[in-house]
Order: sequence, then structure tokens, then C-alpha cells
Amino acid sequence: MSFDLEQTVMELLINAGEARSCAMMAIQSARKQEWQEADQQLEASQTAAREAHKVQTQLIGLDEGSGKIPMTLIMVHAQDHLMTAMLCRDLAEEMVLLRREMFEKNQ
Repeated sequence: MSFDLEQTVMELLINAGEARSCAMMAIQSARKQEWQEADQQLEASQTAAREAHKVQTQLIGLDEGSGKIPMTLIMVHAQDHLMTAMLCRDLAEEMVLLRREMFEKNQ
């Protein structure tokens, strides 16, 4: 099996970044009361986060808890990016829900 660590870490970063961006777009859509777009962005965020998590799981499996994967600054950055994206997505989901509830209450 051929394994390119740099390519794998970049895949993690790209997917985590996409997850965060989509979550932020969901919040912006909710602000404009574009509920369908907000829901689509949350789903896209979840899909990207799921892909990033698959990469993270692959890295953990390859490492086997014994330091087989070198810990570089870019690896730490990628892990931080993923955790931030996951938190952003969770908060975005709550914010969209809250805005929707407020909108419906005022109708």
C-alpha cells in the first residue's frame, strides 16, 4: 500500500475547511431567512466533516498509537482545523434552529 502523508494531511485540511465554510454559509443563509439554503449548507458541512473524519480515522489507524506517523506542525494544524470545523458546525446548526424558531414565532 502506498501512503502519501502530505497528501493525506492536505485532504484532511481541505475537508475540514469545507465543513467550516459551509457551516458559516448556513448561518448567513439563516440570517436572510433562506431556510432551504441553510439546511443544504448544513448538510454539505456534515458531509465534508464526515470525509475529514474518515481521513483522521485512517491516520489514527496507521499510527497504531505508537508514533508511526510523524507529528508535524501541519499535522497539528490539520487536527486543530478539524476540531474547530466540527465545533463550528455544531454551533451553526443550533444558530440556524434558533433563527428559524424566532422567525416562526414572529409570524
